Amino acid sequence: MRAGSDEPRTAERKHHHLPIEASRVHWGYFSRSLQPQLEIASGDTITIETLTQHASDDPELMITGDAAAESVFGWTRARKNVDRRGAGPMDASVFGRGAGEGFGVHICTGPVAVKDAQPGDVLEVRILDIVPRASRHPKHSGRVFGSSVAAWWGYHYGEFLAGPKPREVVTIYEIFDEAVAPHARALYSYRWEPQTDPSGVVHATYDYPGIPVLPGTVKRRHDVLDGIRIPLRPHFGVIAVAPREVDFIDSVPPSYFGGNLDNWRLGKGATVYLPVSVPGALLSVGDPHATQGDGELSGTAIECSMTGTFEVILHKKTDLAGRPFADLSYPLIETETDWVLTGFSHPNYLAEFGAQGQSEVYAKSSLDLAMKDAFRKMRRFLMNVKGLSEDEAIALMSAAVDFGVTQVVDGNWGVHAIISKRLFHQDDS
Repeated sequence: MRAGSDEPRTAERKHHHLPIEASRVHWGYFSRSLQPQLEIASGDTITIETLTQHASDDPELMITGDAAAESVFGWTRARKNVDRRGAGPMDASVFGRGAGEGFGVHICTGPVAVKDAQPGDVLEVRILDIVPRASRHPKHSGRVFGSSVAAWWGYHYGEFLAGPKPREVVTIYEIFDEAVAPHARALYSYRWEPQTDPSGVVHATYDYPGIPVLPGTVKRRHDVLDGIRIPLRPHFGVIAVAPREVDFIDSVPPSYFGGNLDNWRLGKGATVYLPVSVPGALLSVGDPHATQGDGELSGTAIECSMTGTFEVILHKKTDLAGRPFADLSYPLIETETDWVLTGFSHPNYLAEFGAQGQSEVYAKSSLDLAMKDAFRKMRRFLMNVKGLSEDEAIALMSAAVDFGVTQVVDGNWGVHAIISKRLFHQDDS
């Protein structure tokens, strides 16, 4: 039995649909001051359309002909349909790359307010379905495409063997989600060349979200990853509620509020529990992935626009006692078979570093810190939720808990701890 399956439902359970277009997204940041796109009640379901911020790596395949994508990515010399792209200054005064400066990159749909949600509550978000968004281009209609970038923020970037050093490489994939064995196949790759955006700014590196890569500006290399089929793990990299600390928070480093978790286990059938920090919770979803390996080493997964359907359940603070998510201070993932606890280098970097948190976290993350946080959270989970002594918890962790590297590219590095529900005789209700 799932942990929240005995929760009471509203008298009239409703289904909502949040389509995507420029006015319904916030690009590269979270904020407690965003106006909700709609309000839902506990027990309602909602279908949310999301776009990958990497669609502009091949606009023909992933933007052209798709009115919603054209709305979000629309950018001419005169204007950008979504001007703020990131949590930085609007006047591009620091690096001159564009409004928001690119600190934060994810296209997030929402936010969605949850009726009666208040700080101290827990929001349960169940992923009921994930469907890839097919190309609307007449030549490619019905086919699904994605992109993966080996970028300057990747873990590999200082470790090249061959030249040129350094380099950034974009690989474009076709996604086969209805096959007997759903998979991705590489179509071609190209090395990033300086791109001039519609505002006239030259980007020597992949440094600002949504720069359209035009035909003829890069040299495509075909016969890439020949014969290799990459199994799909569709999931959302970003599922977040609004943080409480400050407005305009970079979407890249994950934290207690969820955000850019980049854990492939957040796919169909999984649930994430998030601590509510602001009235209404303000749920946002984005960063859809076709597949990803633990670590996300190059800086990205195979990014692919997707539509998700979710069931959202509110657990009030007064009713949390005895539940696996009681006293929750981090994103807790539940699958059919496992509990997945999320550790970070800095569990709440916004509180730890104060005003400089959004820059300090990038400089001070490490796997050692993330491992220690994952250990502490699992110890607490086993002692408080499962009733083990500290010695029992430590013994069980060493024998039966899998610790894995979630990601080493999102500023606030992550280690997850996985424990099987089969270890416990009692029901996880």
